[in-house]
Formats: sequence, structure tokens, C-alpha cells
Amino acid sequence: MNKTIVIGAGILGASTAYHLSKLGAGQVIIVDRQDEGQATDAAAGIICPWISQRRNQAWYELAKNGAKYYPHLIAELEQVGQGETGYASVGALRLHTEREKIIQIEQRALTRKESAPEMGSLTVLNPAETSQLFPILDHGYHSLQVSGAARIDGRALREALLHAAKQNGASFIKGDAHLRWDHLTGGSGKKRIIGVKVNGHSIDASQVIVCAGAWARSIFQPLGIDLRVQFQKAQIVHLHLPNYQTKRWPVIMPPGNQYLLSFKGGRVVVGTTYEETTDHSDTRATAGGIHEILTKAIEIAPGLMSSAYLETRVGFRPYTPGFLPIIGSIPGWDGVLLANGLGASGLTVGPYLGFELAKLALGLNIDIDLKLYDIKGALG
Repeated sequence: MNKTIVIGAGILGASTAYHLSKLGAGQVIIVDRQDEGQATDAAAGIICPWISQRRNQAWYELAKNGAKYYPHLIAELEQVGQGETGYASVGALRLHTEREKIIQIEQRALTRKESAPEMGSLTVLNPAETSQLFPILDHGYHSLQVSGAARIDGRALREALLHAAKQNGASFIKGDAHLRWDHLTGGSGKKRIIGVKVNGHSIDASQVIVCAGAWARSIFQPLGIDLRVQFQKAQIVHLHLPNYQTKRWPVIMPPGNQYLLSFKGGRVVVGTTYEETTDHSDTRATAGGIHEILTKAIEIAPGLMSSAYLETRVGFRPYTPGFLPIIGSIPGWDGVLLANGLGASGLTVGPYLGFELAKLALGLNIDIDLKLYDIKGALG
């Protein structure tokens, strides 16, 4: 029987394992250390790539396809009894104090709508209409309403994917995976990953897929492979608003890099920080980070002044050179696939990319151009 090992059980690894198990990959084994600070464990995401100002078309294609894939995946998970995914198509409000800026954002989105009808309808709202949809906002914001946007709870979706994978026969091992390798015969000079060693036991595999996010560099270093992945620390604050029905509130996208989104029971999530760091052991929520988030959030939504503080979640996003994901095989090596560098787009791209990785591992046709996400640019 073919055996595939997936290292890393964040949103990308969980999706890869689920799709492998669904597509009949044989035995699928997921290995994860469950370190503190995993990006998925902290993340609450916004699925709305169509109004992004990022000009990189390769990034946009991944993000657009990721958003398009979500409704299909969520319906599929619900059919197998995994209904608690944390996903809801609640729409988004892109804010600005100037109506003219909102019109410009609308025009940019309209140029993308023909190839992305899933973005739904676009509606320009005045401040009164905007505040009616998200009552705690400052009353000075115009907005563009994007009906097809959604929000997602990273933890919930990851657990749904892992449960579904296990239903299909996949197994999970908590531990630190070390790659095992050998030379290929025939004088090609290539090497082959033959499995992993975890918890003192060696496990052979026909394919190993590394989805370890910001920790992937340390996995490849013993092989003499310098994978240039950087950590970026993110802090995300969770608040509670009594006396509000927040379950269907839209995602809020203000100017800048902040966001607000809500879940049932009065939970409002505000974020985030973007902190460059080399210390992935520092999972502390800091006074400076919380102050930055709350100061900006309360300026946007003064109604948060009456909220109660619940918690701050901390995670590490992985970034590669050029801030573009890398996908594929490593030059000179067989038996291993890698995807990394999703950064702040992890929840948008991860489930779709996991599907593509699974197909790639099984030799099936994929829908992405790997040349656009070449791993060579991230190798030292």
C-alpha cells in the first residue's frame, strides 16, 4: 500500500491530508508537534481577495481560486458530518471616510468580477447604511459591501478537516518528524526522501509532504537544504460584546491592515500585528501589541469601548522571499513536496492549495502553474 506522510497539521496540512484520504492515496499519516504559536491556531480569517490592492497576479490567482473553492469544500464537509467549520458567508464592508475612495475600490473590483462572479454583488453604502449593518462603527464611514465575502475560524476548519481525514482512514501522530533519506541508484546524483523518524520510530513513505509553515526551515536544515522561511508574529484580540446579535455581522475591512470580524455569542475579533521576529518561542501577548490593536480598533468602532476582554491569540505567519507562496518539489530530491509562504493569506489559500498538493502528490492534473511559485527562489 502507498503511504503518504504529511508534516504539519495547520490549515494547509490538514487540507492536504483530507484531500489525499478522499482521493484514495492509500495510507495517510499526519505528523505534528502541536507547537504553541501555529498560525492556524490563532487565526480568524477574511475571505475577500477581490478588492485587494496587491498587484501580484500570481498571488491573486491563488487567493481568488481559494475563495472560489470554499463553498464547495464547506458543503462537502457538511455532507460527511463536519458541520462546525467556523465558515459563514456574511459579506464584507470595505470602509473609507471618503466616498470617492469607495467608488475607486468598487471600480477595481468590477474589473475582476467577470473572472470571479463568486464575489457576489457590490453595493456602495453611505455612513447610515454602513452603521446599520455593523452598529458599533464610527458613523463617519462610507463602505463598499461585497456580498460574497466570508469569515472563517481557523481552528474550527482545521479540526473539521482533520476529523474528515480520520473518517477516511488517515491517522495522526503527535511528535517531531525528522526526514529520512537515501541516494537514488543509477548515478543521477539525486537523493530521495524515504520517510520520517518520529518518537524514536522510523516510518517509510512513498511521499512526504512538508506543510510545516514557519517551522519548515528547521526540518530541512539537517539535509543541507537552506529553506529561507521567515517568522512574522501576529497578535489577535478577542472581545465580548453583550446585548448584540453578532453572528451575521459582516467582516469589516478599514483602511490600512486592521480588520474586525464577529462570531456568534457576541464575540468580536480584532487584529492584527505584523511583527518581524526570529524567536518563535516568544508566544507572549504583549502590552504593546494589544495596545496597538485596541487603539486602532476603538477608533474604527467606538462601540468596542463597552466590550469585555476575552483573550489574545498569538501565531507565527510564514513568509518566503518575495512574499509569494512556494509550491512543488525540491531540486535534486525525490519523494518530497513542499508548500510554504502563505503569510496572511493562509486561511484564504490553504484549503484550496491542500487540494492541489494532494493531486500533485498523486500524479493528477493540477490547476495551478508551478512555475509561478518556484521553490528555487527560497533556497539559500
